[in-house]
Amino acid sequence: MRHGVSGRNLSRTTSHRLAMFRNMVTSLLQHERIYTTVPKAKEMRRWAEWMITLGKHGDLHARRQALRIIREKDVVHKVFDELAQRYQNRAGGYTRIVKVGFRRGDASPMCLLELISDAKPGDKTKKKKGATAEKKAAPAPKPEAKE
Repeated sequence: MRHGVSGRNLSRTTSHRLAMFRNMVTSLLQHERIYTTVPKAKEMRRWAEWMITLGKHGDLHARRQALRIIREKDVVHKVFDELAQRYQNRAGGYTRIVKVGFRRGDASPMCLLELISDAKPGDKTKKKKGATAEKKAAPAPKPEAKE
């Protein structure tokens, strides 16, 4: 039984797995998009969202926690300056996984893990709802009475 055990092992030792995730989160935050397998991407979401949340905190302790994971200082500056401002009004959900097919060699499911843009997820639907509401609100022409 695996009560309370979180995270995926991905058939790696602990040191290899942690080093891999540190490298991957650094690449994701630097390039804002990486191409990887679906299980790795699902685990990477946790790390990436944690780093952006630390950037939104913005204090010295959060910066030191981020430097434990992200080993490049310019990427840490990007997280605390650019990405924290981009996601200031968003409460989580900073990444998106787009499945793109299967790897040719071993048929592993592959995907793009990317940071979402700063547009809010419901902006387009609000415009459409407003347009249809105006159509419904307009009174229908009354038929002429027969004499």
